[in-house]
Amino acid sequence: MIVYHGSYCLVDNPHVSFSRDALDFGKGFYVTGIEEQAINWTSKFKRRGKKGYLNIYTLPIERIKEDYKVKEFSTYNIEWLDFILECREESNIYLEYDMIIGGIADDRVYNTIELYKDQLIGKDEALRRLQYYKPNHQICISNQEIINRYLKYEESKEV
Repeated sequence: MIVYHGSYCLVDNPHVSFSRDALDFGKGFYVTGIEEQAINWTSKFKRRGKKGYLNIYTLPIERIKEDYKVKEFSTYNIEWLDFILECREESNIYLEYDMIIGGIADDRVYNTIELYKDQLIGKDEALRRLQYYKPNHQICISNQEIINRYLKYEESKEV
């Protein structure tokens, strides 16, 4: 599968240690199968006067699933919501997996999560709201060995 990473620089040798804490799926190297989404990730860098780069890789996800512990969320559901909340509160739950795949808690999604966390809406209402958002996709590789063995850098393009 072709995957993308939007950044302010070329990332031909990614490492999980450069990730921030408390992200959707914990600390790791994040890619997506949606090119437009990765390009959008570069917007925040470009607003700060930096360049934006689309880094392109191949990643054999099905093969990785055979050899590593992969958690995949196919929809926004209660399990996904609870997982995101734990990771965002700096829980180490993500360390139970080598790679995590699923939807992004973008600003609109995160607003719904905040309403739920503040007990202004229940889980059912939060999930009802989440099902209408535009599909998105992220893969968090938390095990450096997967990057070293399977993530093949192809090229980078300035966007």
